[in-house]
Amino acid sequence: MRFGKYFIDRLYLLFIAVGILIVSVLIMLAFKVKIEVVVTVGVLFVLFYVLEILTDFFRKKRYYDELLNNIGNLDKKYLVLETLSEPYFYEGRILNDVLHDVDKSMADNINTYRRGAESFKEYVEMWIHEIKLPISSLTLMLHNYKEREVTERMNIQVNRINSYIEQILYYVRSENAEKDYIIDDCQLSKVIAGVAIKNKDDILENNISFQVSDIDRIILTDAKWLEFMMNQIISNSIKYKDKSKCEGEDGTECVIRVSAKEDDKSVVLSIYDNGIGISESDLPRVFDKSFTGQNGREYSKATGMGLYIVKKLCDKMGHGISIESVKGEYTRVNIVFYKNDFYKEIV
Repeated sequence: MRFGKYFIDRLYLLFIAVGILIVSVLIMLAFKVKIEVVVTVGVLFVLFYVLEILTDFFRKKRYYDELLNNIGNLDKKYLVLETLSEPYFYEGRILNDVLHDVDKSMADNINTYRRGAESFKEYVEMWIHEIKLPISSLTLMLHNYKEREVTERMNIQVNRINSYIEQILYYVRSENAEKDYIIDDCQLSKVIAGVAIKNKDDILENNISFQVSDIDRIILTDAKWLEFMMNQIISNSIKYKDKSKCEGEDGTECVIRVSAKEDDKSVVLSIYDNGIGISESDLPRVFDKSFTGQNGREYSKATGMGLYIVKKLCDKMGHGISIESVKGEYTRVNIVFYKNDFYKEIV
């Protein structure tokens, strides 16, 4: 709180005070009051005005400076009322009461929306579990169907439906992912084997070579969440394959290569593909929600949610993630699993 702006805001009081002083002096002179008395009254009047201004300024300054300073230092600025002392002046108490009423109203509204969101989340989770029953029945029926070629194609579509449903489920749960995962020792090769089996139909259909190396590692993560994240990344690799390479032109082939390297601090899982790649301008935004970029405009199936959810889950579990790519050449996603006993001690 600055004195200059405070004084300018109260400049009207100065004009009133000066007017009263002039009138008082004229009245005293009209009644032939001694000049010494007139001067004394004038000095006392000015002194009283200055003291009143300074006293009012400093008691308000303490409260407003504390308010501005605390707001500037808080990430959640709506909690500022919890950090303030009770003001000693009437206007401050009015402001404090109003802010408390506003804060309460905001909390009530947030709770209303939160309950609505929780209700919708529960409905979505219930719907997902219900929809899995007819999908499982459809899969069983396809296994008993005699036309093998038709069955394989339909199985691929059913698997894609399952993948999209799983994506919805994990997106809904990602808001409170910390309540659902358990960080513990995890055999990386076992998770990758599960991912390969789940995606084998798409990999075979697209004539992609799935290669693994140096994956016999123990990492700290949640196996279920990691498998989901890898499925999203592998799904993108398949979706954005280079068709010319998959068709074997110029003696090339489509490749998805999964490898890991380890040092004293971390294990880095790398998922590489030689697909169509990502343009340099799109790379900084690939983890943004619903961002599809240039590839997404060319491939209408893109939702822009897969990598967003993966990044969100990595942040929740304390994993690092980065992506590098060259348009028309390759894409590589790196997930970093840090070696830290902190998680295990909590569990």
